[in-house]
Amino acid sequence: MEINLGHSAVTKEIYLDNAATTKVYPSVCEKMVEVMSKDYGNPSSLHMKGFTAEQHVKEARKTIASVLKVDEKEIVFTSGGTESNNMAIIGAAMANKRRGKHLITTTIEHASVYNPFIWLEEQGFEVTYLPVDHHGVVSLEALEKALREDTILVSVMAVNNEIGTVQPLDEIGALIKKKSPEILFHVDAIQGFGKIEIYPAKLGVDLMSVSGHKLHGPKGIGFLYIRNKVKVRPLILGGGQQKDMRSGTENVPGIAGLGEAVRKVFENFSEKQEQLYSLREQFVTRLERMDGVQVNGFAHRVSDVNLHQGAAPHVVSVSFENIRAEVLLHALEERGIYVSSGSACSSNHPAISGTLKAIGTEKKYLDATIRFSLCYDTTEGELNTCCEVLEALLPMLRRFTRGGRK
Repeated sequence: MEINLGHSAVTKEIYLDNAATTKVYPSVCEKMVEVMSKDYGNPSSLHMKGFTAEQHVKEARKTIASVLKVDEKEIVFTSGGTESNNMAIIGAAMANKRRGKHLITTTIEHASVYNPFIWLEEQGFEVTYLPVDHHGVVSLEALEKALREDTILVSVMAVNNEIGTVQPLDEIGALIKKKSPEILFHVDAIQGFGKIEIYPAKLGVDLMSVSGHKLHGPKGIGFLYIRNKVKVRPLILGGGQQKDMRSGTENVPGIAGLGEAVRKVFENFSEKQEQLYSLREQFVTRLERMDGVQVNGFAHRVSDVNLHQGAAPHVVSVSFENIRAEVLLHALEERGIYVSSGSACSSNHPAISGTLKAIGTEKKYLDATIRFSLCYDTTEGELNTCCEVLEALLPMLRRFTRGGRK
C-alpha cells in the first residue's frame, strides 16, 4: 500500500530502530536451523551428537575471541545483555567484597546496569554515580576523585543506548589501573560491540558484556568477557557447564547463530563502519536544516582522539520542538517508518529519559525526543525518505498541537 504525504511517498517499511533490536542475518538463520534440525545433541553428551554440538560452541567462542583479540577461555555465553551485566556487576562485587565495598558507575547507564547497583546498595555496598557533560561524556575528573582504596569495581558503558555517545574507554581504563590494578573495569558494550573497535586487553577492561540481537544475531543469547584470573561469583548454579561460571545446558543454536553474526558483522568492518558514519552525517545534516530540531549528544563525528570520534555511527537522538515523541513515533509508524522514543529494553511504557536529564536537556524536549538507529543495511534512500516524511509531518503536527488538540 502506498501512503502519500504531499511530495513524499512510502511504499515499504523503513526500520530505524536497530538499537532496540536488529533483523537476523539469513546466514544466522541457516546456521541455527542446521543446529536445531541436524546437530541437535547436548554438548555435554559423550557420543558423536554431543561432540558435534560442542564443536559449534567452540567455533563460536573462537570467532568471538579472535575479533576481541582475547583468549577463548575468557568468553562465557549467557542469555543476553541483561544477564551479562548482572553477572559482571553482582558477580564481581560479591566475589571481591573482602577488598572493599565501594563501586562506581555513571548517571546514564542502562537499567540492566543501574538496577544491579541499586540492589548492591541494599546489600551494604556504597555506589558513586559519576556525572556526564552535555554531550554525555563521563567526567574523568570526577572519576579520578571518586577512586578510593576500597573501590573494587567501575562500570561504564561503551556507547550510550539513547544518544549514541562513545565514552573514552582508554582514558577511563588508564585512570582506574593507575589508581590500582586490582580495581575491576566493566564495560557494557551492548550498543558498542560491532559498531566501534573495542579491544578489552588494550583498554584495561576486565569484564565486558555483549548481546546477540543488537548485531543481527538471535535474541536470548550473549556473552560476558571475563579476563583471566578475575574473580566473579556465578549467579546460576547447577551442572557446572562453562567451567562452573554459567551452569545449564548451552543454547547451542543461539551460540552458533551469535558466532555467525559476529563473523559476518566483522567482515570488512572498517569499510562498513565508514559507510555508516557517512550515512549518519548526511542524515544529521538534513535534520539540522529542519525548524525546531535539536540533535542530542554529539551531532557530528569529531576528530578529538580522546573522544573516540564522539558519536557511534548508528544512533541519532533528535528532539522536536512542540511535538510529543509518542505522537511523532506513531505518525511515522503509520507511514511505514519504525523508530523509538528511547530505550526499548526497560519497558513498553515510555518514561522520561534519565540520560536526557543527565546531559541537561531542556524540559520542553524531555517528552519530545525520538531515537533513530541505523544498521549496516540501512540505505541512503531510506534516510532520504524518512527526512521527506518528517518535513511533511512536522508542520502538520505542530499546527495540530497549537490548535489545543493533543
